[in-house]
Amino acid sequence: MTSAQTDRSVRTGLFIGGEERFTGAVLEIVDPARPGIVVGEAAAASPGDVADAVAAAKGAYPGWAALSVRERADAMAAAIADIAADRDTDAEILSQENGKVRMEAWVDALVFEIRWQLALALADEVEEGKVLEPAPGIPVTTQVSHQPLGVVTIIVPFNWPIAILGASLPHALLAGNAVIVKPPPSAPLATSRVVQRVAEKLPPGVLNVVNGRDEDMSGLIQSTDVAKVCFTGSVNGGKRIMEMAARTLTRVTLELGGNDAAIFTEDAVLDDKHLDRLFAAVYDTTGQICMNAKRVYVHRSRMQELVAGLESRLAQVRLGHGLDEGTTMGPLHQSAQKAFVDEIVQEAKDAGADVREFGELPGGKLAGGNFVRPAIVVDPDPGLRVVTQEQFGPVIPVLPFDTEEEAIAAANDSWGGLCGSVWTADPETAQRIASRLVCGYVWVNDHGATRLDLRAPFGGMKQSGMGREQGIEGVRAFQDSRAIATLDEAAVAAH
Repeated sequence: MTSAQTDRSVRTGLFIGGEERFTGAVLEIVDPARPGIVVGEAAAASPGDVADAVAAAKGAYPGWAALSVRERADAMAAAIADIAADRDTDAEILSQENGKVRMEAWVDALVFEIRWQLALALADEVEEGKVLEPAPGIPVTTQVSHQPLGVVTIIVPFNWPIAILGASLPHALLAGNAVIVKPPPSAPLATSRVVQRVAEKLPPGVLNVVNGRDEDMSGLIQSTDVAKVCFTGSVNGGKRIMEMAARTLTRVTLELGGNDAAIFTEDAVLDDKHLDRLFAAVYDTTGQICMNAKRVYVHRSRMQELVAGLESRLAQVRLGHGLDEGTTMGPLHQSAQKAFVDEIVQEAKDAGADVREFGELPGGKLAGGNFVRPAIVVDPDPGLRVVTQEQFGPVIPVLPFDTEEEAIAAANDSWGGLCGSVWTADPETAQRIASRLVCGYVWVNDHGATRLDLRAPFGGMKQSGMGREQGIEGVRAFQDSRAIATLDEAAVAAH
């Protein structure tokens, strides 16, 4: 296939209590590269459907939680045993509804499986606790253990929906929770397909899928039967989730946006290998990744070299439909985001910044799509929005610095604290700078989603969120601790 489908052949339902459910209301999903072209339709849940999903998960939870961790892990392994069989189709659908190139969509689905398997490898740690022996004045033996929370809602964004789901869903299930997944309303098709295939192989109600309009989804957050909400999305979206959850004291994990800084020291290696890594870290998924590099700070003596390296790669960019052969960069997902990126680029131009744009906007059937020419903004005023706000588009400001202290201060002078990176030939310099960056994850001589250690805890600081996903820390986020104290008669007698 070399172009988008137009026959509305993709249709997905809700999946509640082990049964697929179609509704009269639907979400019409359009291709961001070809305005007006419908990719498919997703069933849109009513508040009643949402209540049914919560009830189904609540009903399934006791039986699922009562299984041993090994029994849950075995069931989960069987549930994804043949998940790869439909990966090509999943990727094709995701590319059309999301806009990114086919290969990125294929990797999106692959990472889900990788994260699932890594979560299962943690099974032996899930129930690890500790015993506190009697101590002077404390005549009890206390066993500290972990217990699941109950019903959990997981809400994922449009940009890497399937992969991002893999950072939390298997951990929640392994811990013993029942889960309701809410795919992104603007790109729910591929995610719904993947989750339903998994859910069909688990006990009914353990895993459910609910799509719908935001105004009908409050029950996924505010129901007193929902113990936790795990949300990945924008900062403003996270604030709304937190405000809603506060009404019922529902717990939250928030993985939000970032304004990640990449620092290139005077001795940084700028060969093709490292420049390729930087290019991917900035422009993958048309810049629509929370952990992409959003600001580059480079020692003044290396600035020209770094900019030239990015320019040579941007000169090869081909904008087009994600399924078209030869396309290297697709459109932005939504027209509102295109308008925002265009606005901050124009603002930089109006302020006299050196804005260098590349590539040609597609014409013909793609004219009017959400395409933006990728750009570098060289040495802009640090107060411009292209520096201070998350662009979430294919635009990067490159700013010079003279001292290490200056670079660290600039990197930390941000509302966000998701990720960062240090590029240097000296390991001591790397550790020194990395340890002072106020963010949840730091790379050395690399940056970006494709280089994330999927075993490590991931999450942000400041307004980039709270809580952690992945690793045993990600499992603990879906558990609570419990202490059982037994009176020690001998200890009582001794005191």
